[in-house]
Amino acid sequence: MHYKAGDGTWFTVVERNGLDNLVKERQIIKSTREVYDGESAVNLKPLLFAGLLLEGGVVGYDSNTTSGGMGARYFGIGADTQYRTDQVTVDMRIAHVQTGEVLLSVATEKTIASYASGADVFRFLDMGTKALEIEAGSAVNEPTNYAVRAAIEEAVRLLITKGEEKSLWKFKTAETLKMEKDGET
Repeated sequence: MHYKAGDGTWFTVVERNGLDNLVKERQIIKSTREVYDGESAVNLKPLLFAGLLLEGGVVGYDSNTTSGGMGARYFGIGADTQYRTDQVTVDMRIAHVQTGEVLLSVATEKTIASYASGADVFRFLDMGTKALEIEAGSAVNEPTNYAVRAAIEEAVRLLITKGEEKSLWKFKTAETLKMEKDGET
């Protein structure tokens, strides 16, 4: 499986997080080939290098940034609703590998919404000696991992768009792609 953004037309993702394991595995392959094939051992292709380094992460998760609700009760019968929002913040930047210069930096936020509603009945029966209590309700919570992923995707989208605006790269138009296909560039 190839991890290539835009089907390989935007950029190619290279491994850096597990680089130690990758280098060790390549050393095993090289030494095994030398033992079995000797002088005729085929060399491994060189690793791809990165021109730009994309880094970032979740820098904040604020719980209960807003909350509220309302309810009413009349003669032991009531209903209520409650809501709450959390917020996740993601920072990302692109650095030029050869110079170390930070070319772009963005921050995005995503709100995570939760909502609950319920109804209840509370009554005394049989001359006040027996109590009846009935409750029903539901809650909806937006998944946190979805919100984090959406914030990361928005940060990447912003980086790509701002990079094009700053002329760090250019988007290929349909005309440019046709010219490349026809061998005119």
